[in-house]
Amino acid sequence: MVASVHPMMTFVRGSRPPLTGVPFAIEGDFAAVRMARRIVKNLGGRAYSIRKEDKAAYHAWGTFASPLLTALFATTEHVATAAGVQPREAKRRMLPILIQTLANYAESDAARAFSGPMIRGDIDTVKRHLKMLRRTPVEKGVYASLAQAALVYLPGKNKPSLEKALNSRPRGRSGS
Repeated sequence: MVASVHPMMTFVRGSRPPLTGVPFAIEGDFAAVRMARRIVKNLGGRAYSIRKEDKAAYHAWGTFASPLLTALFATTEHVATAAGVQPREAKRRMLPILIQTLANYAESDAARAFSGPMIRGDIDTVKRHLKMLRRTPVEKGVYASLAQAALVYLPGKNKPSLEKALNSRPRGRSGS
C-alpha cells in the first residue's frame, strides 16, 4: 500500500518549521491514506485529499507560495541596488512593507491587499518604472509579468492604458 503526503510548507536546511495547522495533501491506496491521515493528525497538521492528476498543480501552487516568492524577494533586492541600497539593507528596509502586505492579505484577500500605482491607474509612474528597469532585463520581466497578472486578477483603474504601457517597446529602438 502506498500514499503520497505533501505538506504545504517550506523546508530549508537548518529550519524546523512547526507542522501544527499545516495542510497536507494526501492521495494513494485507501489503507495507506488512512494511516497517513493519522500521522498528519498526530503531527498537528490538517489532512486533505487530492486527486493524483491534481498533484502537479498543487506543487506549482506551493512553488508560487514559497520558492518563487523568495525569488521575488531576491529580485526586489536587486532593484533596490538601482536605488543605491545594498541587498542586506534593502531586506531590512522592506520587511515592514512585506509584513504589512502579508497582514493585509491575511485579513481580507488579494484585491483588498493590493496597493500602489496600478490600482490608482498611475500610468506615468508605471512607465517610469519600466524605463528604469530597461537596464535590468530580468527585473523588468518579473515586473511586467506580475503587472500583467495584476491587470487580470486585481482591481485597478486605467487597465487598457496600463496594458498598452506594459506591452509597448521603447521609442527609437527596434527589437527587444
